[in-house]
Amino acid sequence: MTVNLEVAEGVGTIRLDRPPMNALDVATQDRLKELAEEATRRDDVRAVIVYGGEKVFAAGADIKEMQNMDHTAMVLRARALQDSFTAVARIPKPVVAAITGYALGGGCELALCADYRIAAQNAKLGQPEILLGLIPGAGGTQRLSRLVGPSKAKDLIFTGRMVKADEALTLGLVDRVVPAEEVYTAAHEWAAKLAQGPAIALRAAKESIDTGLETDIETGLAVERNWFAGLFATEDRERGMRSFVEEGPGKAKFL
Repeated sequence: MTVNLEVAEGVGTIRLDRPPMNALDVATQDRLKELAEEATRRDDVRAVIVYGGEKVFAAGADIKEMQNMDHTAMVLRARALQDSFTAVARIPKPVVAAITGYALGGGCELALCADYRIAAQNAKLGQPEILLGLIPGAGGTQRLSRLVGPSKAKDLIFTGRMVKADEALTLGLVDRVVPAEEVYTAAHEWAAKLAQGPAIALRAAKESIDTGLETDIETGLAVERNWFAGLFATEDRERGMRSFVEEGPGKAKFL
């Protein structure tokens, strides 16, 4: 399989495994969607890492495969392409991208689907589709501009240039930079900590933030209000407040 899901102690790792560059061909896209939906369903997955291995995250689409697709073929495929990435973005649990080496084109777009991005010092990110006479087609024009702002997104997309990890951090494209050998460990620490948290409240927080970014503030506030009130019906809320009163802040156990 070109993508695998491994689960241990509440953390699911969606691992790209299509050497040498983890090119995102149609089969890999479909498998990615399948495993993102599985991670969404599984109660034993409470946080997710998206990882391409020690050498490369994903260097983009399979250009040889795309070269053989005409307009009609891509009209039929474009929605499925976006849906595979959206399935990752819609996982209702904390998701971290562990980025090593290249994260270009579709690889960068996949990283954008995560809630948090940890990059290796040797990582290089970018949206080089313009150099092929194309634009990003798996969410890059939308998610990148929402993350770093429209002018910075336009610079990256218009020029197709790659940015190194330090510039990506300055732009807000990644959230943390660590030595290459520590990327997965750092991502796992982030995910494992959140896997111990209140699952429904984390889901509520993620949905409220993401919905608010995609709509007007009044709609976002309504989503927040409904989730906030609804959480008062959960066992986690009861446990968290009881622990706070009896033991002080930050000591509640939610599993």
